[in-house]
Amino acid sequence: MRRLKVEHRTGLRYDGEVSASYNEARMLPATGGHQFVLSSQLDIHPKAHVYSYQDYWGTLVSAFELLTPHQELELTATSLVEVQERQYGLQLLDWDGISRAAAGQTPIVEKLDVTPLTAVPEEVVELAKSIRSGKTPAQAAEAICLAIAEQMEYVPGSTTVHSTATEAWGNRKGVCQDISHVCLGALRSVGIPARYASGYLHPVSDAEIGVPVAGESHAWVEWFTGEWNGFDPTNSLPIGGKHVVVGRGRDYSDVPPLRGVYAGPYASSLFVSVTVTLEA
Repeated sequence: MRRLKVEHRTGLRYDGEVSASYNEARMLPATGGHQFVLSSQLDIHPKAHVYSYQDYWGTLVSAFELLTPHQELELTATSLVEVQERQYGLQLLDWDGISRAAAGQTPIVEKLDVTPLTAVPEEVVELAKSIRSGKTPAQAAEAICLAIAEQMEYVPGSTTVHSTATEAWGNRKGVCQDISHVCLGALRSVGIPARYASGYLHPVSDAEIGVPVAGESHAWVEWFTGEWNGFDPTNSLPIGGKHVVVGRGRDYSDVPPLRGVYAGPYASSLFVSVTVTLEA
């Protein structure tokens, strides 16, 4: 078990003073599964009243509005989380069993839906089909993700949050969000329910206790074979004690860290920084 402290700072700077803004933040992890939240808080500047709720996908949402003029919005989410290693590769259902589960359970069948962000070209579908042949669902899922990761290059800044899996695959590069979207499209195309997960990653394997390091807002995939299995295709490894989950959904659009609208004619720019500290 690891104890991780995560500080996620983000916000918007406007080119001029805006009169109001209405926002949702998905930046705080929740207790469940293989993690236990010891403490968490969200600080907002300018000060705002926050209404918290759990959305349809089970993600904790902090909704707030600012009705006074401001030129910058800043949020800092600070969380202390105990994270356990997860079981991986669980194979409780065969291909027919997965199909039956999807037919009878809405949370499963929803994770077979193709979305605009996860739709993949026929080339990826054929690749996934060729890998599936002769394998169990769990074996096929991992092999598909590894094959896609091998052909895509992680290049920060090469895409935007609106980039699609088809665009990222065409360029054979992207960030964790894009690689995950391609994997989701491929898995779903061969009948494996799969969901998008977002959160944080401690990027240092031999980190010293108490030493803050520059971390990452991260994304990975989870597939269903009777139980959900988490896999990080960007780093080609199972989800473990260095990953903190914040939200899950069909794709990135279900779990953006910050989403909102504002009143004013000015452009805005986003800033983000994440610090992760191994506490124990």
